[in-house]
Amino acid sequence: MNLFLLEDDYAIATGLCYSLENEGYSVTHASDVKQAIDIISKEKFSLYILDLTLPDGSGYDVCKEIKKQGDLPVIFLTAYDDEVNVVMGFEFGADDYISKPFRLKELLVRIKSVLRRYNNETADGVIKFKDLTVNTNEAKVYKNGEEIILTAIEYRLLLILLNNRGKVLSRTQLLENIWDVDGDFVEDNTLTVYIKRLRDKIEEEPNRPLIIKTVRGLGYMIDNG
Repeated sequence: MNLFLLEDDYAIATGLCYSLENEGYSVTHASDVKQAIDIISKEKFSLYILDLTLPDGSGYDVCKEIKKQGDLPVIFLTAYDDEVNVVMGFEFGADDYISKPFRLKELLVRIKSVLRRYNNETADGVIKFKDLTVNTNEAKVYKNGEEIILTAIEYRLLLILLNNRGKVLSRTQLLENIWDVDGDFVEDNTLTVYIKRLRDKIEEEPNRPLIIKTVRGLGYMIDNG
């Protein structure tokens, strides 16, 4: 499996490349934004690991170029773990982030988790579950072949749940990954409203949901069925 690493610190990059290759990954390394964009314009990778602060720009710039090619998995490496940087990372389409300094084992777990979610998709970016079909390249959702119109938040909420099938996601976890059109966090009470609206659109019987299930006292999940 081929990974792309953008890291300007030579010591960190060398250590990561060595460790990841020992785990069976093939790693292509770039040390700045210009080099990274040149490489990713010619080749697609299974997963992208991007340092945030670079001498000629930001990992955000590279992430934007990656996402133009499709819904490809991205993990940010950052020396900052404050809320603003985390939110910005998710807004740019990142799937996860890890703060420096970090343990290699933690990064490996994050990589496997993100790849596992993406492997639930077919090669053409289509997720199928029961009578739902989600085309992630076009950001469109179909039920029994007919398109369902979802808002941006409803779509992201559905995608988060589908990419974590079989896993109970707490309200806090969901709230950390969705925001409204102004970039503001969705409030806890509002999440209930969005879950209801989404169920109204995708469930046969919204009051007896078979797709998005409530796990009382814990959160919500879509099972592996």
